[in-house]
Amino acid sequence: MTSFDTSSPQLNVWRALLALAVVFVMLATTGWTALRNQRQATALQASVAAWEHGRIDGRRLPDTGAGPVRLARFFASLTEAQRGSLARRYPLAVGNMNGAPVTLRYRANRTALGTARAEERRRVHDPRLSPAGQQEARSRVHRYDALLRPGRHVLAFDPSGSGRVAEVFGSLDRADRVSVVVPGSDTDLLTFERTERPYAAPVGMARSLYRAERAARPSTRTAVIAWADYTAPSGLGVDAATATLAADGAVRLDALVRALPGATEPVSLFCHSYGSVVCGLAARSLPERVTDVAVAGSPGMRVESAARLRTGARVWAMRDADDWIRSVPYLEWGGLGHGADPVSAAFGARVLSARGAEGHSGYFAPGTGSLANFAVIGVGAYRSVECADEDGTCRAGLSVAAKAGRA
Repeated sequence: MTSFDTSSPQLNVWRALLALAVVFVMLATTGWTALRNQRQATALQASVAAWEHGRIDGRRLPDTGAGPVRLARFFASLTEAQRGSLARRYPLAVGNMNGAPVTLRYRANRTALGTARAEERRRVHDPRLSPAGQQEARSRVHRYDALLRPGRHVLAFDPSGSGRVAEVFGSLDRADRVSVVVPGSDTDLLTFERTERPYAAPVGMARSLYRAERAARPSTRTAVIAWADYTAPSGLGVDAATATLAADGAVRLDALVRALPGATEPVSLFCHSYGSVVCGLAARSLPERVTDVAVAGSPGMRVESAARLRTGARVWAMRDADDWIRSVPYLEWGGLGHGADPVSAAFGARVLSARGAEGHSGYFAPGTGSLANFAVIGVGAYRSVECADEDGTCRAGLSVAAKAGRA
């Protein structure tokens, strides 16, 4: 058998050419998805603009970009009636405002969802729309109906474009530990929750993780966020092969984490597929309370090694043997591709077992080793993780980590 020097310039050139060929085939079959699927964003912008010109009892309202600490102080200075008034007058602005009280955001987003549902109900019968447009309106009405059911806690909602949304399972205000599920491509308002293959969608992922965490350590109060509050790529086009959308998502993810209630309660990120690109770009700027970044089915994290992430968090990685993502070119060249393979020995992540995951979309399915591993990481039971190798390499140093809180 002929051996190859994997560091040779010639092989790197061939890998780059392969990456380009894959991308061009994707473009030919899927089109330029960023342009095709874009809608004009108006509703959230209008609510924010109205807020910026608004007042409460003669006082000017603070800038929405003032930062979560200042905004939290502002809301704390108001009466309950004043906070409720702002949520009713500016529901989208308040519902998406990092720094606003969590329960107030839930209330504001219920109002915003009700308004959006009424608008889509009108669109269903709008003769100016094509049959496809009317069907999309019906689908949105169905999604809004589901999100408005009692007991659902919507932390963020934006109906513009393909839509963005985040939902909380558990109590954020009372949680000892918080987990954030960061999904990948083809995630939007309509795919946020699915009846078929439910654990391939953000709601199913987060709900499954929340239940598994509670079973793993009932004494630990946890909350899990299904975070689809960034614009994800659609299909396998140029957006999925580059980091443009991930860069914006990383900024939004950092803002979410910094606005979570509390200050020291640990936060774990569980990043699937293209979501791991988002987490990779966010890693170096995330606050210290982020103790774990776990990726599954990753196309890369935009770095050549875990050390290059410049994070104090533990970095975990897993991939099922039947996951098609293993066939992507693990390199970055001219902005295409996402860097080294996170489960490779050279990358340096703690490689976990994905036992039972069955392909690219099965990592959060109940009963799998992959979900069990996520759950024990989420509750901080690190010594219970199942490594990909028999030697237990992924648990190295975790006794020290348990004392220090990080490794």
